[in-house]
Formats: sequence, C-alpha cells, structure tokens
Amino acid sequence: MNVIIIDDDQFVCLSLKTILQSDSSINVCATGTSGAMAIELYRRHQPDILLMDIQMGDFGGLEASEEILKEYPQARILYLTTFSDNEYIIRALRMGARGYLIKQNIETIIPALNAVMQGQSVFGSEISSKLPNLMSRTPDFSPERFGISDRENEVIQLVARGLNNKEIAETLYLSEGTVRNYLSTILDKLSLRDRTQLAVFYYQNLK
Repeated sequence: MNVIIIDDDQFVCLSLKTILQSDSSINVCATGTSGAMAIELYRRHQPDILLMDIQMGDFGGLEASEEILKEYPQARILYLTTFSDNEYIIRALRMGARGYLIKQNIETIIPALNAVMQGQSVFGSEISSKLPNLMSRTPDFSPERFGISDRENEVIQLVARGLNNKEIAETLYLSEGTVRNYLSTILDKLSLRDRTQLAVFYYQNLK
C-alpha cells in the first residue's frame, strides 16, 4: 500500500517512515509537514492512505481533510495525534475519517493501516471508550423518520456499539453476507459513506 505521512515535526515523519517501511507491504511515497503540503501531496500521489497529524498551526489536519475529501470523497484518512480532545474526535468522525490513533501507541499503526485497507475504521482504545459519551444523550434512534426497517435499525444499533460484521451476524443470527447487504442498503438510504459515519449519524439523530 502507498502511504503519505504528514506531521509538523520532521523527526516524527522520518521515524514513522522507518517504522512503516519495516513492513515490506508498505511504501511511504511522500512526507510533509503541514496541512497545505498534505493537500498538494495527496493530489500528486493519491495514496491508499493519508496518515496525518491533527494540530499543525492554523491550517492543520482537519482543515486539510475537508479540502481533500471534497475532491476525493473516497480518501482514506487516518489521524495519528497526541490529542484526544473531544472536539477533534467529533470533527474527525463527522468528516468521515477512517481512524484516530494516539501517537504513543506506535505498535498499533501498521495493524491499523492494514485494517483501513480492508475497509474497516480503527480507533485507539482511548478513543473508542469515549465515543458513546461524546454524543451526551442516551441513544433512542427513531428509524421511521429515515425509512429504516426494524431489522436495519438493529444493525445500525450494533454498528454504533462498535461491533464488526461477524459479531453483528452472530448476534442477529444472520450470515456475514446478509449483514453486508443490510449495511449497503442502510448507507444508501442515509447517503452515508461508511460505518463510522453511520455510528455518528445514529448518535446525532435522536428522538
């Protein structure tokens, strides 16, 4: 996979490049130190994954992501940051980020990249534990407002709880293929891109 690394600390960029390229399946095609460089390098290389810091001066990772996702809606952006600030997490989720990891957990980066390539969204344990509470209200989703069936609503609730397709299939006594079909239909109905946006949608659209 081709990866671009963006961090305003050049030493961090070089260290991450060394770590990632210890895996023969990963090619770091470029590094940069600002949000503006992230946009320029993404346009030039169109990598499989953009691994990017969030806070980088006035034009950081979140601002760069907004611009990139306007041009490339399917862009896979994975944030690697020292900040687990709630506002950053919510903005990243709403934007459709594929993951949000804390820099201290270096050993999780390569597995996270592989998971994102397989279509999954990844969040460090510090982040995952915060997600339900960030939306502040108890989920009481009203599916009829969006043309969602009872079974589709069950799938949505399990996605919002962080279950993967296999776990959802086991919980609802369905095949994984059926779960994938349900998810595809749900995302189409709600005009969403992936399960991360679906989870955010669930917590935002309460009775």
